Amino acid sequence: MSTVKQTLVIGASENPDRYSNMAIKMLREHDIPTLAYGNKEGQVLDVIIEKKLPSVKCDTVTLYLSAKNQVSIMDAVLDMAPRRVIFNPGTENEEFEQLLGRKGILALRACTLVLLSTGQY
Repeated sequence: MSTVKQTLVIGASENPDRYSNMAIKMLREHDIPTLAYGNKEGQVLDVIIEKKLPSVKCDTVTLYLSAKNQVSIMDAVLDMAPRRVIFNPGTENEEFEQLLGRKGILALRACTLVLLSTGQY
């Protein structure tokens, strides 16, 4: 159905009240191949949450980590060279956004759930 490429959810959680969990479910509802990284292993639908950040090529990285918790993943995300990184509300990080921009990666302050539900993803 969808031609959108693979998305990596960083800050993934099995807790259905968490926005990262809702994003995984909505990404899968839109048939978007989804990977997930979190501080605890688990599973949401058919998506396995890994405790080790995958070093794969992906189109989009969507963040659900506060700026202070992004420090440990910044280099890995830069090395992945995704097309874009979505900074969901509460994850804004000026330093990281500038680093991404210097590598030609789109840093987007947006809500993954809104983008998906409005057809702008």
